[in-house]
Amino acid sequence: MSSLPWLTVIGLVPLLGALVLAALPRGAHYLHKMVALGTSLVVLVLTIAMCAAFDPAGDRFQFVQAYDWIPAFGVQYAVGADGIALVLIALIAVLVPVVILASWHDADAPLAAHVAGAPATSARVSSTAGGGAGADAEPAPAPKRGVRTFFALVLVLETMMIGVFAATDVFLFYVFFEAMLLPMYFLIGLYGGPRRSYAAMKFLLYSLAGGLLMLAAVIGLYVVSASQGEGTFAFERLTELEISTPVQIALFSGFFIAFAIKAPLFPFHTWLPDAGAESPVGGAVLLVGVLDKVGTFGFLRYCLPLFPEASRILGPYIIVLCVIGILYGALLAMGQKDLKRLISYTSVAHFGFIGLGIFAFTTQGQTGAVLYMVNHGLSTGALFLVAGFLIARGRSRLIPDYSGVAALAPILAGTFLLAGLSSLALPGLSTFISEFLVLIGTFSRYPVAAVLAALGVILAAIYILLAYQRTMQGTLRLPSGLTTIKDLHLREVLAVAPLLALMIFLGFYPKPLTDVVNPAVDATMQDAGRSDPAPTQGRGETAAPAR
Repeated sequence: MSSLPWLTVIGLVPLLGALVLAALPRGAHYLHKMVALGTSLVVLVLTIAMCAAFDPAGDRFQFVQAYDWIPAFGVQYAVGADGIALVLIALIAVLVPVVILASWHDADAPLAAHVAGAPATSARVSSTAGGGAGADAEPAPAPKRGVRTFFALVLVLETMMIGVFAATDVFLFYVFFEAMLLPMYFLIGLYGGPRRSYAAMKFLLYSLAGGLLMLAAVIGLYVVSASQGEGTFAFERLTELEISTPVQIALFSGFFIAFAIKAPLFPFHTWLPDAGAESPVGGAVLLVGVLDKVGTFGFLRYCLPLFPEASRILGPYIIVLCVIGILYGALLAMGQKDLKRLISYTSVAHFGFIGLGIFAFTTQGQTGAVLYMVNHGLSTGALFLVAGFLIARGRSRLIPDYSGVAALAPILAGTFLLAGLSSLALPGLSTFISEFLVLIGTFSRYPVAAVLAALGVILAAIYILLAYQRTMQGTLRLPSGLTTIKDLHLREVLAVAPLLALMIFLGFYPKPLTDVVNPAVDATMQDAGRSDPAPTQGRGETAAPAR
C-alpha cells in the first residue's frame, strides 16, 4: 500500500477539481460548490488512508518518488513525507473542506448584499469591513465575486500547500513556495475587505522579497554541492555537504529571512495583521492555519539540518526574537478593537512559541513546536471561522459594536469561547500540551527565555477572555441598524465542529501525533548535530545524556 504514489495523487486531486470547475457553466453556483466540497473530501479520505499506511518505525521519508525534471541542473520532481510533513498535510486535508463549507456563500455577492436582516447600504459596513487603520478610509468598490473562481483558487492553493510540504528537492520546494503565493494573492485581492488591494500587494511583496533571498541561498547551495562533486538539490545529499561556517551563516540567513517572513516571526510580521484582517474568512483560515506554517516547517526541514553550525551560532539571537514576538504580539492583541486583527496578532505570539521550541534544540521543544503548528491551525482556524460568522451577521469587525451576543446566539458564543480557550492553552485542550512541551524544552537550555515566554500565557488569557466578555456578555448591543442576531445554523455548526472535536480529542490524547512526529524530530536533531541537555542530579552532579 505504501508503494502507491500517495503524495502525487493527493496533490493532483484538488488541481483536477479546479480544472473541472473551470469547465463548468459560469452560473451553476451550487454545482461549483458541491464539486469543490466533494474534491476536498476525496483529498481528506486519501490523506487518512496515507496516514494509516505511514509506519512511524520505518524509514524517515516514506511515499518517496523521484524523477528527473531538469537533469542538466540536478533538479528532480522528488517528494516524500516524514512525520512532520505528514501531520501538516493532514492539517491541510482537514481545513480545506471546513473552509469550503464555512465559505459557502462568501463569494455569492458583496457582503452587505447577502447578510439577512441588514441594510444593503450601510456606512458601518463600508467603514469597518477593513478594520484597523482602514476603518476611516473611503469605502472601496464592492469586490467582483465569482463563485467558480473562489473555489477554484482554494483548490489550487491546496495543491500548492501539499506540494511545499511534500517536496524533498530544494528547488521543487522553492517552486511550490513561490507558486502558492498567487492563489492567496487573488483570494485576498478579489474577495477581501475594502483595503484588500493594499493587503494583497503587501503580502505579495513581503513574500517575494523573502523568496528572492531564498533563491540566492538555493543557488548558493547548488554551487557548494557542485564544488564537492555533482551539483544537486536533493535534501538528503545536501545534508552530507561540508560547508564552512561563514558560508553556512550566509546561506542560513537567506533561508531564515524568507521563512521568518512567511512564519511570520518578529520583526518580519508586519504584513500579517493587514492580510489576516482583509482576507475573506476562509482565506484567513488557510493563510494563518497553513501557509504561515511553511516558515516554521522550513526552519526544521532546511535551516537546522543543512546549516547546523550557523544554527548553533545564531540560535540564541533567534530565541530573543521569539520571546519579543510572544510578548509584543500579545500586548498588541490586547489593544485591538478589530476582531480579525486581534486574532492575527495572537498568531504573531503563537509563532514566537513555535520558533522558541524549534531553536531551543531539545526534542521536547521541537516536538512541542510541531504539535503547536497543528494545534494552532485548529484553534486559530476555529477562531477565524466564528469571528467570520459573527461579522457576517453584524457586518462590523469592531469589538465595541457588540455586547451580549450570547443571549441571542448561545451556540455562536459557545464555539467562540471553546476556540478561545484552546488558543490560550487551557489544560484539556490540544494547544496546552504543545505549549507545555515548548516551555519545558526551552527551560532546559534557556531558562530565562522560558520564564519570559510564560508571561505570554497570562497575556493570552487576558486578550482572549476580554474579547469574549466584551462581545458575548453584558448588556445587549449590536451594530447600528440591527435588532437581533441569528444563531449558527446547521452548515456553520458542521463546518466548525470537526475543529472543536479535534481540539478536545488531541487535548486528552495527543499520542497519535507524538508517535508520528518524534522519529522525525530525532532525525532533525541528529542532522543538526545537537542533543538534549544532560539533566542535573543533586548538587553539581551531571547525569549522562539520554541520547
